[in-house]
Amino acid sequence: QVRLVESGGGLVQPGGSLRLSCVTSGIVFSEYMMNWYRQAPGKEREMVAFIMRDGATNYADSVVGRFTISRDNAKNTVYLQMNSLKPEDTAVYYCNAEFARADHWGQGTQVTVSS
Repeated sequence: QVRLVESGGGLVQPGGSLRLSCVTSGIVFSEYMMNWYRQAPGKEREMVAFIMRDGATNYADSVVGRFTISRDNAKNTVYLQMNSLKPEDTAVYYCNAEFARADHWGQGTQVTVSS
């Protein structure tokens, strides 16, 4: 059974930091492209960052220079370090594992940026 479990969300003040984790099981983690998405209330889900099998990364323009995605294949885990958080970063953040026609999602973790 495939499982993706996100953690690390919470309430943080503007300018603060959070580190999200997504622990996976049931997949050959090293084979998968790993993505972080987010969905704010009333908005469509959007891609935040992805990391390829070889470690190459890409980011949405809105988070460049503030967020960093990384992976630890030994721990079957992908991370999203979020710095200089803004109120507009408030959303549910989802982990996604993608390989060929396989597409798996976590349940999401809430991130709220507010003073």
